[in-house]
Amino acid sequence: MPVYNEEAVLFLTADRLRRVMDGLGEPYEVILVDDGSQDHSNEIIRVLQTSWPQLRLIQLQRNSGHQAALAAGLQRAIGQYVVSIDADLQDPPETIPEMLAMARTKDVHVVYGVRSDRTTDAFFKKTTAGLYYRMMRRYVGSWVPAQAGDFRLMSRDVVDALNELPEQKPVYRLVVPALGFSSGEVPYVRAERAAGSTKYPLSKMVALAVDSLTRFSAMPLRIATWLGAFGFVACLALVVYCIVGFARGVTVPGWTSMFLAVLLIGAIQLVCIGLLGEYIARIYAHLLNRPSFRIAYDSDAQPAAEPAVPAQRVQPDHDKQVETLVG
Repeated sequence: MPVYNEEAVLFLTADRLRRVMDGLGEPYEVILVDDGSQDHSNEIIRVLQTSWPQLRLIQLQRNSGHQAALAAGLQRAIGQYVVSIDADLQDPPETIPEMLAMARTKDVHVVYGVRSDRTTDAFFKKTTAGLYYRMMRRYVGSWVPAQAGDFRLMSRDVVDALNELPEQKPVYRLVVPALGFSSGEVPYVRAERAAGSTKYPLSKMVALAVDSLTRFSAMPLRIATWLGAFGFVACLALVVYCIVGFARGVTVPGWTSMFLAVLLIGAIQLVCIGLLGEYIARIYAHLLNRPSFRIAYDSDAQPAAEPAVPAQRVQPDHDKQVETLVG
């Protein structure tokens, strides 16, 4: 579970998640990856660890991004099945037992949590999310599951395959289905964020869409090719227009036609260079081979040998707990 400035929701998340995990009656561990939080998330997790021995804290050196935090958790996870889930409770942890049961009964390696109802999302969020998945399924491949984010269950084989990939910044919602493991889907109703504010503003959504396209499709390069072809045809039309006008003696001295031609060609060239630059930048980053994250601390809490005995539950007054912890 990636955590970034989630102090407002952590107590509630821990309470609901622990009820689910204890109810499984099996050994487990819960890894919270603190992605360089600037609030009191780290301190709250350490407090939760005092009464929850299966809780493990991994702290990144700095804020590295949601996908990097997922990668850090996957690299350190030791379970035979691994679930990735966000901390905001929009993806209900109560779905995990159903996902585990499907993985075992149907013998599949991946179980995707699919959002069957997004009425709680704002209109802009629903529209942009729908556009994203339509683009991915059209330009990346129809194998991309619709309305499936980063809430999924994976077998040990899938996790090992992900950890062996050389990509520095993988987009897991596309990488996981691209591996081709057998999969199933569990629908759920997407809830409202339990507390706090979203950590995925418009800028990050646009960055995710750009990363998804440039890492999994050559479509942007094809756009550059088509823009170049369009510019060439447009210039030919202007040449024909100028020649016909000169032959008929109706040309008007001026700079309008030349200005438009230069503007058109220049704009297309800049777009094409920019698209090429996106790919070259990713090739450059891959050649540098710098890690996308660095782990500063790992509590390395091992899962219990026996099912956890429910300890004292988190009190419902989360605001009071935060105030007591902070000062």
